[in-house]
Amino acid sequence: MNTLPVVVVGAGPVGLAAAAQLRERGLTALVFERGESAGAAIAEWNHVRLFSRWGELIDPAARRMLETIDWTAPDDDAYPTGQDWTENYLRPLAAALGDDIVQLNTEVVGVARRGRDRVVDAGRDTEPLSVHLRRSDGTEGRIAAQAVIDASGTWTTPNPLGGEGLPALGERDAVDVIEYRVPNLADEAVRARYAGKHIVIAGSGHSAMTAIVALADLEKQAPGTRISWVLRRGDVGSTFGGGEDDQLPARGALGLRAKQAVDAGLLTVVPGFRTATIEPDGDSGRVVLVSDTGARIDDVDRVVVLTGFRPDLSWLSEIRLGLDPVLQAPTQLAPLIDPNVHSCGTVYPHGVAELSHPEPNVFLAGMKSYGRAPTFLAMTGYEQVRSIAAALDGDHDAAARVELTLPETGVCGGAGVFDDPDTPADAEDAPAGCCAAPDPQLITLSARAGG
Repeated sequence: MNTLPVVVVGAGPVGLAAAAQLRERGLTALVFERGESAGAAIAEWNHVRLFSRWGELIDPAARRMLETIDWTAPDDDAYPTGQDWTENYLRPLAAALGDDIVQLNTEVVGVARRGRDRVVDAGRDTEPLSVHLRRSDGTEGRIAAQAVIDASGTWTTPNPLGGEGLPALGERDAVDVIEYRVPNLADEAVRARYAGKHIVIAGSGHSAMTAIVALADLEKQAPGTRISWVLRRGDVGSTFGGGEDDQLPARGALGLRAKQAVDAGLLTVVPGFRTATIEPDGDSGRVVLVSDTGARIDDVDRVVVLTGFRPDLSWLSEIRLGLDPVLQAPTQLAPLIDPNVHSCGTVYPHGVAELSHPEPNVFLAGMKSYGRAPTFLAMTGYEQVRSIAAALDGDHDAAARVELTLPETGVCGGAGVFDDPDTPADAEDAPAGCCAAPDPQLITLSARAGG
């Protein structure tokens, strides 16, 4: 099977890094991306500035490849927006890999062991993997692969507003007033939907902090704008993060800006509110949020739900995955990232050993490998695929070697993600390593800063 390609699912930062790592080792990679361009998911939050510097957002193998072509490397100490990341890194990287490697508008809809469903034991270590494809023109295909690296992320499967992990009653019917992403207030049409309105923000992670900062600025500029911040936990506690102690300075700055907005009275904090029902508020077009204890938030015009993400495992149903029953992360990785166990934000760098499954040569990498856990950083994913590529190349010493030191959040507290005031700051939300500006004064509503 070593002559077959390694299929990589997703042309985001980690998927393209996997292809670069595989190519550098002389292995054939095929990257399938259902979107129209590399970084298609990031393009949906391109207005947001990351809190990682450029030097932490470029995979080493990808950098070496790009340096062989006409590519201008960005300043390692600058902080890009999502748009910068796609335009100045991901799309050039996809072009360098080539259209024969990075195939756009092509969705992986299933993976199986060739000629076998998941019940059959025989041949699981000798037969290739069968990857089923569907292209945007409706045609289907199937290819054989020696391995599959699923770097498809979790962007398309945000967690619901409902406090039980299921949509609140009425949540699906309230789709016209709910947004599951940080709104782009630099867009005048979007801004008009929020200006002068009563807005509820749900969530306590970095995306929620970004929304708080952006919408608090809007409140100061647009009379009548009102913000309620809903927290499932019983107290704000360490929600704002490590501040000046955070080893990613921009991440700390984000929390400080959000705290300043709260301290200034720009929003009403509603702790211990787990949404059970969303009801129409008469014929006004507004809604009412009702908690599981009967508490109410009335006259709500817009709801920004930023409660994290979860993996879509449906198209891997014929693969034997070893997943933690709580986090839906690989069994060996889950104890390292479980917010119920630790809250310091430090994760031991890991690779192929922690990412392997009972099914040979199938790996979840990038944000998807974290299941429902938060605080994922791009550099973590780059280390993951470096190790996986080394293992597939038979270089087991390199696969086992740790080549990464991760920054700490500066926050340590009690375990647990429910009502403990010392719950880790981003236990309910964290989309793949974003979302802030490098210094508090740079988080503005301009198109450049993007929130």
